[in-house]
Amino acid sequence: MSDMYGLTLAPMANHLVNYGVTDNGIAVIELAANSDGNPLEGDSMGPNCYTHGMMSDIDDAIIKARFDDEVTVMILTGNGEKFFSAGASISMLNSVTPGFKYNFCLHANETLSRLEQTPKLVIAALNGHAVGGGLEIAMAADIRIARKNAGKMGLPEINLGVLAGTGGTARLTRLIGKAKALEYMVTGELFSFEDGLEMNLINHIWEGDATSFRQDILDWASQFTLPNKASMAVGNIKRSCQTGPEIPFEYHLALERELQSALFGSADAKEGIAAYVEKRVANFQGR
Repeated sequence: MSDMYGLTLAPMANHLVNYGVTDNGIAVIELAANSDGNPLEGDSMGPNCYTHGMMSDIDDAIIKARFDDEVTVMILTGNGEKFFSAGASISMLNSVTPGFKYNFCLHANETLSRLEQTPKLVIAALNGHAVGGGLEIAMAADIRIARKNAGKMGLPEINLGVLAGTGGTARLTRLIGKAKALEYMVTGELFSFEDGLEMNLINHIWEGDATSFRQDILDWASQFTLPNKASMAVGNIKRSCQTGPEIPFEYHLALERELQSALFGSADAKEGIAAYVEKRVANFQGR
């Protein structure tokens, strides 16, 4: 169990992810494992290496948050102060067959795609190092916020003779451009959160210790909860931004029109427009 974020986080089935929901509808998904990808024991913390078991817990947590009508925002973070996640457990990879590794990557791809396709805002709170598969998980989030001087990030899989195979090559290229992405991946070089900010890979870097960082994340995420923001509008903006860049521009415009048309028929759009005209704060209900 974890009591971070001012709420109780309960373990998922494999005890590799802790999950909880705040009173205002923020789902917290906390990665929690040792270097072998096994559950943490006692007071141990991180480095939150993942196995198929952890990815299954993440998958279940995503689905749980997706089907919870009270949840409007999801936060991904890591247990402890030093690591968001150090990526896949190397000892696990060393002990399984090539066939298992393929299906392990396939399932991870499906899980992270599910995260991207969930019509709820996903924030990765980088409380520490986000390396290898840890960065791959973070890149599937919509917004990435890092704690100042808490760690580094990168995709160093080249040093193992492999590539970042759970979305790393695809997402890093799309997020920072082909030339820099390729350079970082073929050199295996890690870079600072500040470098990530300059490349638009990181949205914000905040100062503070681990405890204040977690509280600040919750406070910041609260602006996207009901009744502050229209959750349907947030979801449709996410849909347009996720899908649109992958299709021709004219098709993107058509998608945008359809998403807007759906919103115009919503109760929240009527409330938002009425509130603007009446010069009052809108009270969105997610309908």
